[in-house]
Amino acid sequence: MRVDTVYENARFLTGVAESEALAVLNGRIVAIGADAAALSAQRRVDLGGSVVVPGFHDAHNHMAWFGMALDDVALSDCRSVDEVYDAVARRAAETPPGGWIIGSGYDQNKLVGGHPTRQGLDRAAPGLLVRLKHTSGHMTVVNSAVLERLDLANVPVGGDVVRDGDGSPTGLLREQAQLLLRPLTYPTPIERVVRGLDRASERYLAEGITSVQEAGIGGGLVGETPAELAAYQLARDRGVLRVRSTVMVAASVLHDLDAGAGFGLDLGMRTGFGDEWLRLGAMKLFADGSLIGRTCAMHEPFAGEPDNVGYFQVPEDEIARTIAAAHKAGWQIATHAIGDRAITVVLDAYEAALKADPRPDHRHRIEHCAVLRPEELQRLASLGLIASPQGRFVNEIGDGMRAALGPEREPWCYRLKSLLDAGCVLPASSDRPVVEGAPLLALADMVRRKTASGVLLGPEERLTPAEALRAYTYGSAYAAFAEKDLGTLLPGKLADFAVLSADPTDESTLDSIHVAATAVGGDLVYERS
Repeated sequence: MRVDTVYENARFLTGVAESEALAVLNGRIVAIGADAAALSAQRRVDLGGSVVVPGFHDAHNHMAWFGMALDDVALSDCRSVDEVYDAVARRAAETPPGGWIIGSGYDQNKLVGGHPTRQGLDRAAPGLLVRLKHTSGHMTVVNSAVLERLDLANVPVGGDVVRDGDGSPTGLLREQAQLLLRPLTYPTPIERVVRGLDRASERYLAEGITSVQEAGIGGGLVGETPAELAAYQLARDRGVLRVRSTVMVAASVLHDLDAGAGFGLDLGMRTGFGDEWLRLGAMKLFADGSLIGRTCAMHEPFAGEPDNVGYFQVPEDEIARTIAAAHKAGWQIATHAIGDRAITVVLDAYEAALKADPRPDHRHRIEHCAVLRPEELQRLASLGLIASPQGRFVNEIGDGMRAALGPEREPWCYRLKSLLDAGCVLPASSDRPVVEGAPLLALADMVRRKTASGVLLGPEERLTPAEALRAYTYGSAYAAFAEKDLGTLLPGKLADFAVLSADPTDESTLDSIHVAATAVGGDLVYERS
């Protein structure tokens, strides 16, 4: 047999064993090791002693949001509210009167002065419309010019407009209250979404990411347009969707179907529809909000806020009804639940749905699963659920999470090792652009569990480097029902891999390792210059 390419002179960490060569034909692996090296090939690629791993798979990210946010005023490095205002003022100097200034990435936990306010934004950008997106995506600050255009008398359930001591809006819109902006900003033009996907996937390839799961399209807080799937298809048609994408569909898009087709999308489409480049994944449902924003639903109050236990984004009984209907219709379900109270309610809903309609390989998920009590951990595992936490959060926003929880609840925060020990398959993800999404950074954080201030958060939750790598490859593929094609480098699977400068299973390399090249379908689509 003559193959397309044989890659050799590298250490191939296949996810099962170690090998020295890999052969590709028609985009798939046909042989590894000595069998691959012995094959005739149209070309042979010497990888110069590098280490090759399966392509990284981000199990929960927001690719379009990240790509489009590259045009926003970057606020993640600001350390005071005055720095935020200065950044807005610089953009204002080049913005025509009446135009929009969009900023993203601020975190009040890292800012001297806390959240920006409408008054500060008014001073920084007179005569303009200003919207600053919190890094979590769960809140937004706007200036007075925007507030004047909003229907503040009709705040959606599951959100609130924060007010100061005299009852005046501060400019902060939390959770579902952000939907008040929809008449001004929605839908996002499809061409802008396509450009965002183009820019994002180019960055992803440079980081060794070859496949992703998009955590919500078409509706809800994270949806950009009702035609969002069309944007993905258009990006694919143009060749600018460079990473394999499984898209989760917002629960608000699903509805009761005629002809006994149950609950879902028109034409009866559900989880699994599509191909190896673009397919429908889970239904995405929001139960609650943000930990660092202190809006997630908790059993006990946030530290230092005795009257604040957060809240749900939809009524509790609606969570149960939606999960039951989607499960019965055959959907995989991914429910955003961060607070321990939200996790309890979601577990109740999954348990009831599975009891009413047993399905052995459902792979239902809890996205983030941030504050997981010990008793709920065992329950999650017994139900066969997948928790999808973000290891990178510990470094970038861990200090804010610690402040919200207090020391008693810290051990429950973004658990990793406990999930493996309970028998769960653990995926890995970034929730990008909430934090920096490079997988190599995340691997280090999953192993070290240190916050930005150097505090060890949940030392018992540290993974070995090998466990972290498996989560970011096989674990994430499994969470998308894609492990037959992705996640390991074995014959028959898609030839998606990352070429690294060092061994990521050696902890001593984690501060210096880089991506030298990335292959999708056996073709090198990125090479470091």
